[in-house]
Amino acid sequence: MQSIASAPVFSQWEPKHASLWGTQPLCLEQNLHCSPLFSRAALGALIEAYPPEMYNLVQMGVQGDRKLWRYGSIGEATGAQVIEAIAAGRLWINLLRVNEVDHRYRELLDGIFAEVEARVPGYATFSRINGILISSPRAQVYYHFDSSGQSLWQIEGTKRVYLYPPVSPFLTPESLEHVALNRDEVGVKYEPWFDDHATVYELRPGQMMHWPLNSPHRVENQDCLSISMTAEYYTRDIRRKQMVNVANGLLREKLGINPGRNISGAGFWSKAVVQAGVRRLRLLEGERKKTHQLTFKLDPLHPGQIIDL
Repeated sequence: MQSIASAPVFSQWEPKHASLWGTQPLCLEQNLHCSPLFSRAALGALIEAYPPEMYNLVQMGVQGDRKLWRYGSIGEATGAQVIEAIAAGRLWINLLRVNEVDHRYRELLDGIFAEVEARVPGYATFSRINGILISSPRAQVYYHFDSSGQSLWQIEGTKRVYLYPPVSPFLTPESLEHVALNRDEVGVKYEPWFDDHATVYELRPGQMMHWPLNSPHRVENQDCLSISMTAEYYTRDIRRKQMVNVANGLLREKLGINPGRNISGAGFWSKAVVQAGVRRLRLLEGERKKTHQLTFKLDPLHPGQIIDL
């Protein structure tokens, strides 16, 4: 496959990165911040046309208190006013599955992975998704890990990324299984002393980060508006590990069994049957379904302020 981009997205790829991809944290140079798709004007137009059910707009409470988050709507605000409001207030908007909403961002995503797969022998991805996150100065993403493959692409502003080893006590089998069953990525245990063992990156525009599967991390914006793109995906092994996590979670919670984690052989295939049956019968739908009541809309005349619904 060849990238659809007129120039490579990665601007300083070295041969060693192919060996390190997926096994070690990588912070690489990229050029998405120069793309017209990520100009303020283009993002404003995208926000205005975005389906309401495909974005999350959140007003944050005091720094560090996720319990005070409120979900809202952009209301009558223009895209430019939404970005202005986020820059002025404690807000963020996450445009979900942008590849499904606008074909230009899907083509960009496909081009990125075509480039990676051409450079990393044997690396094949599927179920790709990208999103765009615009967040206020000093906003933060709490300690969590992702079940799929993940990368973070910085467009505007600077983030501080704390990356933790994907091993106990930072990551446990029980945490993997809990998230697989409940999709509660930010519900995993965090202790302040974990930071003593974190690798810290200052992620600036024109850089991207990719880390080993399930690596816990948290993110803090610096004192500036931040615009980022996230990309998630699956490979054969990632998908199998997720299947094992679902089945193991059921075995541990329902039967008290401490299961193994192989992704091949008879044991794996029996677990594949278990998780397939659970998904087919939708036994976890009630546990996983989350709804957010919209309690405000943006005030287009006063950037950063809201109107209660």
